Amino acid sequence: MTRIIIVGAKGRMGQALVACARQHPELQVVGQIDQGDDLAAGIAQCDAVIEFSFHQVTAGVAALCAAQRKALVIGTTGHTEQERSQITATRAQIPIVWTSNYSTGVNTLFWLTRKAAEILGPGFDLEVVEMHHRLKKDAPSGTAVTLAGILADVRRVQLKDVVRHGRQGLVGERTAAEIGIHSLRGGDVVGDHTVVFAANGERVELTHKASSRDTLAHGALRAAAWAVGRAPGLYDMQDVLGLK
Repeated sequence: MTRIIIVGAKGRMGQALVACARQHPELQVVGQIDQGDDLAAGIAQCDAVIEFSFHQVTAGVAALCAAQRKALVIGTTGHTEQERSQITATRAQIPIVWTSNYSTGVNTLFWLTRKAAEILGPGFDLEVVEMHHRLKKDAPSGTAVTLAGILADVRRVQLKDVVRHGRQGLVGERTAAEIGIHSLRGGDVVGDHTVVFAANGERVELTHKASSRDTLAHGALRAAAWAVGRAPGLYDMQDVLGLK
């Protein structure tokens, strides 16, 4: 039995994790932490912590997990570079699974995006479009950034040097090097992501649409069970699914 604590338990993803955990007999939720609760008071009784809260919280959770030698699964997005550095520093002490999206389908999209970019080559213009519910605080989504990062990696460039977030006004012709990211917000959309490969005369589009947060929750729970007992280090869902 793997004992888990959920940080951000009152949020939309936290509630989904609590509900979906009941379908995993190998898992037991031993703590539900949210604003005002003390993770330190109960962390000793768990094997892994799943954190879906706010980007300002993650580094503190990671430090506490490192001190207690507890596996950590991170689902929060929107971290600053400083926060990311603080979090990754703990990978020498504990196994951390950190990915922008825990859906099995999205991780298949990551794999397909890399293969398509390799096969199609430099003659295609690259664009990523994502849509989420109106309450999402950060943009673009972490998943969209991951997809754009995969495209940049295949082209052997730094994403920060070629990324273009939307277009407005007289911006001139699209360059061959740029990778566009476009964010839409509205309604209760759980998460839609499309990667567009556009060339003269043809276009390839890879799309994933999530209609339930349960897909993300089941993936994060699977990651928590996988992480317990692993060597310290930084992992992602591709490791959990054996896609590397």
